[in-house]
Amino acid sequence: MARQAVRPGDHVRGRGAGHGHGSRAALVTSSVPGSRVAIVTGAARGIGAAVARRLAADGLAIGLLDLDSAACEPVVQDIRAAGGRAIAVGADVVDEDVVEAAVARVTDELGAPTVLVNNAGIIRDHLLFRMSVADWDSVMEVHLRGAFLMSRAVQGHMVTAGFGRIVNLSSGSALGNRGQANYSAAKAGLQGFTKTLALELGRFGVTANAVAPGFIETEMTAETAERVGLSFEDFTARAAEDIPVGRTGHPDDIAHCVSFFVSPEAGFVSGQVLYAAGGPRG
Repeated sequence: MARQAVRPGDHVRGRGAGHGHGSRAALVTSSVPGSRVAIVTGAARGIGAAVARRLAADGLAIGLLDLDSAACEPVVQDIRAAGGRAIAVGADVVDEDVVEAAVARVTDELGAPTVLVNNAGIIRDHLLFRMSVADWDSVMEVHLRGAFLMSRAVQGHMVTAGFGRIVNLSSGSALGNRGQANYSAAKAGLQGFTKTLALELGRFGVTANAVAPGFIETEMTAETAERVGLSFEDFTARAAEDIPVGRTGHPDDIAHCVSFFVSPEAGFVSGQVLYAAGGPRG
């Protein structure tokens, strides 16, 4: 599939960049699109579903992407019942053609996306000596290749609009976590990716930031509890003992962070990593 995204360099030349400070200021302060559209990946459950609901409540139309579009339908129906606009799109974020088609569908049905939340992710936890190449590659593909393909596919719409918000979901595990060499490396890589996007796209009114959650009560952490042989109640209670605020996190805690980063008022905040972990990290 041919890519239709505008290249930043082409856009600069077309807009007459390099003709004084006023030209650059016009790019940075361009108006916010009247009807904003967001794409949220991994939106069927957990953090992704909470982010989709929150951004819809903030007035954005939402394209919910996940492997199984049917799994997103309950969230879509919730958004529509509240008066919002949303569609579910089945998409594997590691497939270039599928990503391009998904973004095109969102654009056709909702409008050009100027907000992207890269939330899709998987875990394949093992100690290093037990970790297979497939365990490593699959985690890298979903987190890093997926974020790259999605960001590349939407950046042209953002550059054209002179406004954009990209939020990548990193993790406290980016600082290192036993049994997660693959996941930790991928989440740390997303932080570098985020900072680079901020450098490249900032002049076009596009910000890029990352949220790094700590322990969040989701289906994924429930699966981890089952894998280590603990009830979810015991698992969360043990985790809370090491968290300064004395509790574990919830998906809405992360959705609030994303809501701030994608707001028009956050236009001077870019290239940042926000650890939402109930206490100091990093």
